[in-house]
Amino acid sequence: MARTAVVSGGGTGIGLALAKRFAADGDQVVLVGRREHVLAEAAATIGAAFVPADLETVEGAAHVARFTADRFGTVDVIAAAAGGNTARNAPADLTDLERASWAWNANLRLNVMTTVHLVEGLKPLLNDHGRILLFSSIAAYRGSGTGSYAASKAALHPYAIDLSGELGARGVTANVIAPGYVEDTEFFGDTMTEQRRATLAGQADNKRPGNPEDIASLAGWLASREAGHVTAQIIQSNGGALAGR
Repeated sequence: MARTAVVSGGGTGIGLALAKRFAADGDQVVLVGRREHVLAEAAATIGAAFVPADLETVEGAAHVARFTADRFGTVDVIAAAAGGNTARNAPADLTDLERASWAWNANLRLNVMTTVHLVEGLKPLLNDHGRILLFSSIAAYRGSGTGSYAASKAALHPYAIDLSGELGARGVTANVIAPGYVEDTEFFGDTMTEQRRATLAGQADNKRPGNPEDIASLAGWLASREAGHVTAQIIQSNGGALAGR
């Protein structure tokens, strides 16, 4: 019987790779994001449903829950892949204090609240033996240069542990994937240089960047029946970069 998987940030990058993996496994996929045209194009390529919504708001998450309940009834996999680093987008005319406050609030909304709203909104629909996947970053372990992005990702670690404790008796697992540098996403915008790319790739023991399919493969296994005893874990995928050799 086909499962239903809801993927936020599913229009591009890691989210789209996740959606493709779940669809290839025979799951019914719901893509969630803010940009309707991006979602529509992605959904058409994999035969998925999609629902535009701003998950920074309770209303957006409630809209996703209603859509999913009306269309599919229940949920088996929640993959909260929406996020990013908004610190670089702070308005130029702010004081240092104002800029720090703006960046922290923006990153907490984008990385923490989009995840919390999606999971909490869909939790009443989650079937027994369901899977919850949250997405952190290597920055949660070694910082991001601004504090706010790394901290917002690190906040997801105890959330997954608490979700596992709350739902584990039903066979539900809750895990976090913490990628290192991943190419072919919108994360860096136009700020990536060849020198920076070489530095980030060189930090990995296998001397290559990650790609969205690396993360999707790990997520696919964590979402499988075989991974039913793996829960409350923060699992890194960075080619060994965190070891710092």
